[in-house]
Amino acid sequence: MELTNVNVHDGVSIHGRHPLHLVEKIIRERIQASLYWKEKCYGLSAATLMDRAFELEYIGGMYGNQQPTEFLCLVLKLLQLLPEKEIVIELIKQEDLKYVRALGAFYLRLTGKSKEIYQYLEPLLNDYRKLRFRGGDGYSLTYMDSFIDDLLHKPRVCDIILPRLTSRYVLEQNDELEPRESALEDDLD
Repeated sequence: MELTNVNVHDGVSIHGRHPLHLVEKIIRERIQASLYWKEKCYGLSAATLMDRAFELEYIGGMYGNQQPTEFLCLVLKLLQLLPEKEIVIELIKQEDLKYVRALGAFYLRLTGKSKEIYQYLEPLLNDYRKLRFRGGDGYSLTYMDSFIDDLLHKPRVCDIILPRLTSRYVLEQNDELEPRESALEDDLD
């Protein structure tokens, strides 16, 4: 009998590390000790994980007495399952389910290469929908474009330290990315 929740490492590394180690040890332990993880995440496959992702009602990191949000639990489960890039891109392309889109964007930011992060996340800067954020001081309101901007520019989002991102300028100088065109540039003309 094969258990699907065992932290097996089959040699795949992301940014030179075991995928689960992209989440700091103390946060990872709190996630795995949480009731949501034990009741709702244990034994999830990539298909059943999507059912849980559809139920998300907010994004965030740790809250209250250092409890992880469901969002953070699902991020760790994605790191455990390592879905194919096409699946992650489909999450990001979700127009109807904003929290599924945010989950895909966060996972791509954790695991992707700089070029693909800019390529897939920058278009989301034009998504202005509201997002509920649950943090240490309760709920607050943010927007998808603000969340994506944080993913692209801040070193820590949702209490997770993000891997270093090569600057967009360097990628443009190396001809790996086209110069970014803002949606606002059309309005200025």
